[in-house]
Amino acid sequence: MTMRLLHRSPLFLVVLGVTGVIGAVGALGSSRLTAQASAPAGDTSASPAGEWRSFRGSYQQTGRSLSTPPDSLKLLWSYQAGETVESTPAIAGGVVYVSSGDGELIALDLSSGVVRWKYKAANNNLFGESSPAVADGVVYVGDLGGILHAVNAADGKGLWTFKTTSEIKSSPTVTDGIVLFGSYDGHLYAVDAKKGTQRWKVLTNGQVHATPAVHGGLTFVAGCDAIFRAIRIADGKEMYSIESGAYTGASPVVTGDRAYFGTFENEVLALDLKARAIIWRYSDPERKFPYYSSAALADGKVILGGRDKMIRALDATSGKPLWTFATRARVDSSPVVAGDRVYIGSGDNRFYVIDVTTGKKIWEFTTGGALTGSPAVAAGRIVIGAQDGMVYAFG
Repeated sequence: MTMRLLHRSPLFLVVLGVTGVIGAVGALGSSRLTAQASAPAGDTSASPAGEWRSFRGSYQQTGRSLSTPPDSLKLLWSYQAGETVESTPAIAGGVVYVSSGDGELIALDLSSGVVRWKYKAANNNLFGESSPAVADGVVYVGDLGGILHAVNAADGKGLWTFKTTSEIKSSPTVTDGIVLFGSYDGHLYAVDAKKGTQRWKVLTNGQVHATPAVHGGLTFVAGCDAIFRAIRIADGKEMYSIESGAYTGASPVVTGDRAYFGTFENEVLALDLKARAIIWRYSDPERKFPYYSSAALADGKVILGGRDKMIRALDATSGKPLWTFATRARVDSSPVVAGDRVYIGSGDNRFYVIDVTTGKKIWEFTTGGALTGSPAVAAGRIVIGAQDGMVYAFG
């Protein structure tokens, strides 16, 4: 494995090892909105400025960061993590935690990209789409062998493992000493964060791929069985369910009395959690493609990528389309909104920065592989992994 540092000139070309990756980096525009320096006390709707501790950054899976990256982005460093990186990095305490397709969980210094430690999954298990989550000095991540790992964030030593009966692609959510995650064995699990013992599990009618959202003492998951469930965290009791009518791989945004997510039936749904009903459906009249990207919610907009190569912003109240941005391949990466900008990857090997109001491109960077994982935004940095196994840090 190698790490490469790059000079911070406004415009340069960088050759990134044997993959032949070439990135053109240019200056960004100067106008910005200023985000808060940190989250208000008790705010779980956005990730604090200095960290990105889980897949979507917050308990409510909003994909919103209170960090504001600089106007002029540059590639600061890159690191060859393995054959592929499909997950989203976590950032906490100045350290990036990323899982690779080689079965390694790697801790990298956020400032330099230097390796702090590596943890190897047992039995040659590989890490897939399950993104690391960091809480109370522990990193949690699932593997394709069906094992959830708890690893000491300081030194990379394994603390415990918990085995399910099928692969884990769901990313863990940690709240009140409980790790919530799904497995392809059809269960949503709650595991004690310190002991690794099962608190409860709930059987669904299909694989549990999505990352659970947390709000108001409940955890929410949009299922592959076409059912959106609300589960009480204290005891695993299902409080209610809403039929979405479609296979769903995306993680839901839950805020207030609303939930939003895209489906494999080519729709984006908005749910009223009080009425327990779908209040609007969006479907492009011409482009009938699934949504795998998990939505971001910011400034009254639901923003997500589609397998029709488009990135969309919809009005959160009505579902009315506000803008679209065309990429060159399907978009499975989930967007992050920080300040007045959207950060997202695409299967066309490009990382995009888009104006959240207009949908116009501000900047792009070409990598050596498809970007199916999603960015982590914290401390003025953006970190994202690619299918060529590289981890890229911009700032």
